Amino acid sequence: MISGFIAKKGQMTNIFQPDGTNIAVTKLICLPLVITQIKTKAKDGYQSVQIAYGTRNKLDKATSARLAKNKLDIKPQHFKEFDLTSEQIPEVGNTISADTVFTVGEIVDVTGVSKGHGFAGVIKRYGFQRQPVTGGQSDRVRAPGAIGAQTPGKVIKGKKMPGHYGNVNKTVTNLTIIAINQDKNELLVKGPVPGSFNSWVTISKLKA
Repeated sequence: MISGFIAKKGQMTNIFQPDGTNIAVTKLICLPLVITQIKTKAKDGYQSVQIAYGTRNKLDKATSARLAKNKLDIKPQHFKEFDLTSEQIPEVGNTISADTVFTVGEIVDVTGVSKGHGFAGVIKRYGFQRQPVTGGQSDRVRAPGAIGAQTPGKVIKGKKMPGHYGNVNKTVTNLTIIAINQDKNELLVKGPVPGSFNSWVTISKLKA
């Protein structure tokens, strides 16, 4: 099948395992994905499966014409490509469900866009400790303090300073799939995943 899946991040909850341990899990809403294109080495130089996910009200003419050529009556929000993990090549127009891609107990990576926190200081951004309240200073408690010596006379690249925090691609690795509910299109993974509620995340199989 394919090497990954697109899902929407749901709520976090906790469940009890058969041995009585209580673990935190994240619900991922895995709606069936529609195959829109098969790319081959002979024609495109590589082999992959293009899928569509999400919905929108209107498409551009080029995308609409390409979908109409394949007799697909859909208005997807995005497209994404995944590698083939088997010799069986699916057909354009078919749908792929999460239970055909993953199994319970499988280890996966989850990638998403982390929550944006805007402009943040070093305490919130990097976990710095505040400076002493006493000592004559009134407005330097949450400041980073000295950022370098006289030599080399410049701020070294990569110095931890205030700036934009969050809203970047993050990948959490080695998450275990705890359960797959085909009726509700839900997939439970152990632990937290990046992104805000209802944001799109990519679930990837581990590369062999």
